[in-house]
Amino acid sequence: MSKPISIAEVRLGDAEEQLVLEVLRSGRLVQGPMVERLERSFAELCSVQHGIAVSSGTTALVAALEALGVGEGDEVVTSPFTFAATLNAILESGATARFADIDAADFTLDPIELERQLSPRTRAVMPVHLYGQPAAMNEISALAAGHGARLVEDASQAHGASFRGRPVGSFGIGCFSFYATKNVVAGEGGMITTDDDELADRVRLLRNQGMRTRYKYEVPGHNYRLTDIQAAIALPQLERLDEMTARRVQNASRLSAGLAGVTGLVTPAVKPDARHVFHQYTVRVTREASLDRDELAARLETVGIGSGIYYPNVVYDFECFRRHARVVVESMPVAEQVAREVLSLPVHPWLTEEQLDRIVASVREVLGH
Repeated sequence: MSKPISIAEVRLGDAEEQLVLEVLRSGRLVQGPMVERLERSFAELCSVQHGIAVSSGTTALVAALEALGVGEGDEVVTSPFTFAATLNAILESGATARFADIDAADFTLDPIELERQLSPRTRAVMPVHLYGQPAAMNEISALAAGHGARLVEDASQAHGASFRGRPVGSFGIGCFSFYATKNVVAGEGGMITTDDDELADRVRLLRNQGMRTRYKYEVPGHNYRLTDIQAAIALPQLERLDEMTARRVQNASRLSAGLAGVTGLVTPAVKPDARHVFHQYTVRVTREASLDRDELAARLETVGIGSGIYYPNVVYDFECFRRHARVVVESMPVAEQVAREVLSLPVHPWLTEEQLDRIVASVREVLGH
């Protein structure tokens, strides 16, 4: 049997090793010059004035909401089809979470559904650029502005993505993750991007226990700092990001071409004028397919093809959230249907042509094509 193909693969090389050694030999491991380099590079990537490194993608969302003053009595509208960190950040802020349904074609917030959920209590809108696909930011931005709401982009899976030539993370306050399987990894870590000088200053205070200078506390804060070691791991990958993204896009195109015409299998759509960076290549296995999603995943596993289900439930479909006083639970039929159908196939940059052919052949064979 051929070597199994994993759903994700992370490769770090000499450049990462050399920068990490440089940090270790410097004796300065905490937030320092490597973090500053990463912040400048990431701000440039997103075409904004400020990049503020933090300890995770989740703390990026929490700090962004806190810096905006979002709290008790406010509502934040977001996608029901996302990782729990999106919802957890809203709840940590003290605000109430409300959901708007998604577009089945691209898995991101449907602007029509979003407009229905906006109210005088809406303080922020939090679109999720899921799988590396940008949300419909022009429409979403206009809706948020029209209701006096701030825009916080959950771009944890969308490093380098853009919509109509504008990078994600530049429409509002961008929040990115450097978790171990993201398109840029540091093990853990995150980044906030913004053009707002005052907001950037407040986030920097919040991440450093409320201090601008040592032992002079200006606000109650947190320890949300990124280490120089983590920044040293991420920096070389940021320099290679365009190349790695091009491979992901090429791999996705090859998979879509190979899987075209399979009954009941819907390949990923890419918005017009959008740059999808394919953190995940996610298909839908509909009722017309010969097997359901879970059966397909199990069969692929037996032939050495990795896959992942991101996510098997809408985010409110857990008892801890359903009974939460600050989670507004309404049926989101599109998201609920999509959660029953999605399956992600390998698309990472290290796939060979032979492996891509194996993935296509295995899916077609298992589904009877």
